[in-house]
Amino acid sequence: MDSILVQGGTPLSGSIPIAGAKNACLALMPATLLSDGPLTLSNAPRLSDIATMTALLRSLGAEVTALSEGRVLAMSSHDVTNLTADYDIVRKMRASILVLGPLLARYGRAVVSLPGGCAIGARPVDLHVAAMEALGATTELRDGYLHASAPGGLRGAVVDFPLVSVGATENALMAACLARGTSVLRNAAREPEIVDLARCLRAMGARIEGEGTSEIVVEGVTALHGATHVVVPDRIELGTYMLAPAIAGGSIECLGGRRELLAAFCDKLEEAGLELEETPTGLRVSRGEGRLAPLDVITEPFPGFPTDLQAQMMAALCTAQGVSVLEERIFENRFMHAPELMRMGARIDVQGGTATVTGVERLRGAPVMATDLRASVSLILAGLAAEGETVLSRVYHLDRGYERLEAKLSACGARIERVRA
Repeated sequence: MDSILVQGGTPLSGSIPIAGAKNACLALMPATLLSDGPLTLSNAPRLSDIATMTALLRSLGAEVTALSEGRVLAMSSHDVTNLTADYDIVRKMRASILVLGPLLARYGRAVVSLPGGCAIGARPVDLHVAAMEALGATTELRDGYLHASAPGGLRGAVVDFPLVSVGATENALMAACLARGTSVLRNAAREPEIVDLARCLRAMGARIEGEGTSEIVVEGVTALHGATHVVVPDRIELGTYMLAPAIAGGSIECLGGRRELLAAFCDKLEEAGLELEETPTGLRVSRGEGRLAPLDVITEPFPGFPTDLQAQMMAALCTAQGVSVLEERIFENRFMHAPELMRMGARIDVQGGTATVTGVERLRGAPVMATDLRASVSLILAGLAAEGETVLSRVYHLDRGYERLEAKLSACGARIERVRA
């Protein structure tokens, strides 16, 4: 199994290109199932999760071809022959559930294994199921598979989400595009990935209004056609690399970054004492002398502070001047990186959904283990500031969400390398 070695203590300088958004691309890819026309996505990230979704779509009979070294995905679903998303693929990634809505909408039936993914809480699929049932489907859980059926097609309806859910909003949005009549998605997620999906679906012929707000209205159409779409930049990768100079010192320009993708996060960086500058090509983050100021951080749905940047922010606050408090309100059990950071000398007290971080002057390199995707990169960031060598194991988590991380950080002066098993 591969591991990553980080030698800390080197300030960073340079630029890092931000890839297309993983979470956006994982919702855009199943949209091909809604039409027999070609769907082409450019600015696609080259990640293991994208490979998993590719395998899933191909298992259903869709054609997926990676062009331009994987940056472009050319897809077609003119010959779907299988309506079952098998456990062996779905167990690897929770986003696999996003084939449910498109299959139901176009074919009237879907059988989807209950999904897997990072172990950061229950994250049940009940909101997805309730949305499909609101649109007229019948569902049954049997032998670990969700069996959903709408033999007469889906029908427009009001889908009132009791909790904000990005994935359930995406599933309902895709399903509603081919439902008969008008659908209203209330308490919908507002994330940039939702907006990106709506733009792609509109390019395919869907009639959608209100994306980016808490109420999305969809007028169903009889069929969608092909389209070409550019994937939005990955705001979580952007935030991760913005934290690199916050931890290691120096200055980095994140190419393609836009403040509006992470406004609440950017406000917190400035509160901690970092300098942010919008440039013609992206966002520049610089850290001056001295330690960061402590912060109080609460994770919230967009446009609040992203849960997917909580672990990385915790790593940065481990060496802040004072006491910081991080409250996780999105997922339970998402502080599994805390014990690993403590192995590096961090002072962290976790009580339920709240972590209190007392900053220390310097972390120390140590052997650490990744427990999930965002935890893995938080440990690498911590290693950039640590004294000595940090060795991260179980890096397959990292490869699910970060493309060429070692090369990107090395280009800015970080001493980091992958050791092949």
